[in-house]
Amino acid sequence: MPYYAAILHMVNEEKNQKVLPYHIEYLDRLDQQGKIFSRGPFLDGSGGMVVYIAGTLEEARHMAENDPHVVNGVRRLELKEWQVWKP
Repeated sequence: MPYYAAILHMVNEEKNQKVLPYHIEYLDRLDQQGKIFSRGPFLDGSGGMVVYIAGTLEEARHMAENDPHVVNGVRRLELKEWQVWKP
């Protein structure tokens, strides 16, 4: 199954704090469904990244665009297919 990296660039730090609980709840649900490989914030405060597990780019885009941070304009989405390298 392909992986897709959703880079979530910070747009509005103040609004981010209000939407953050909904963002985490949304990702928790997807995680329980096996749709998330990894997720977390960048330590410099510039945003974060979610790596989705999806059958197609369209499926990954649908999940990423429905993230409350994206829906509410808190973060700007950049989505790319990502390859996991394992030694």
